[in-house]
Amino acid sequence: MAEILEIIMVVSFGASWPANVMKSWKARTTKGKSLMFLCLIEFGYVAGILSKFMNEAYMAQFATKWYVLVFYILNFIMVGADLILYYRNHLLDKKAEAAAK
Repeated sequence: MAEILEIIMVVSFGASWPANVMKSWKARTTKGKSLMFLCLIEFGYVAGILSKFMNEAYMAQFATKWYVLVFYILNFIMVGADLILYYRNHLLDKKAEAAAK
């Protein structure tokens, strides 16, 4: 039951990331985005993933409980994609600034 609740938590946190990534893709700007926030979220997912690998009870049942880790990894990938788009958009913002001068 604890794994189900954990999945609900991680899915709830991650439900907005696909839409956020699409928004970043279409917006082509970093306005309204926080690099610090994205980095902290990414760090949190790394900590969650590492905690799974360090949990002996979880690892002992990994063959039947692997699906919990999948949701952490999916969220990590989505936030990573948003970070990549942040840097792309940052470069686009610099180019737009330079063109406006």
